[in-house]
Amino acid sequence: MINFLKIFFTILFFYMIYTVVETSLRSNLFEEWNYLGSIPWMVATLKDFYVNIVVLYIWVLYKEKNIGLWILWLVLFVCLGSIGVILYVLIQLFTLKPGEGIEKVLLRRE
Repeated sequence: MINFLKIFFTILFFYMIYTVVETSLRSNLFEEWNYLGSIPWMVATLKDFYVNIVVLYIWVLYKEKNIGLWILWLVLFVCLGSIGVILYVLIQLFTLKPGEGIEKVLLRRE
């Protein structure tokens, strides 16, 4: 299961990097911001995104003990979105020791 999750999240990570780069090359977010902000579903999508970031960040606050890591992950989550979140999960998965299960990813390390 852990190997499957590593592969799955790695694919998602590179897919999102591709999506962001490809979209950035075709469209400048800063030039289109006013138009995008006028679309109600775009506003709802942004609100949904940031509420999800808060939920995931609470998990980081629970899991990590270092205030520096709290700040780093907050910045990465807000600035990189799912790329930052997937990176966090991948780090958790790749730092598992042999034989450790998914509970070590989800729970605080002692």
